[in-house]
Amino acid sequence: MQTTLAIAEILVSILLVLTVLLQVRGQGTGLFASAEATFRVRRGLERVLFQFTIVLVVLFIIISVLSVRLAA
Repeated sequence: MQTTLAIAEILVSILLVLTVLLQVRGQGTGLFASAEATFRVRRGLERVLFQFTIVLVVLFIIISVLSVRLAA
């Protein structure tokens, strides 16, 4: 069970990093500072990536907590 959770955690973390990098790429120089101070609405693929990132974060936290609980 521990091995399965560890593999799932690694896969989710890789997907999480990729989705965050895709979001940063779409915002120009989002790594350091954004030149635009205007309000933007997420639409289309950008919105799907944002929601997918939230799902991955929640999934990562659940898997991490389960892994710690089973190890104790």
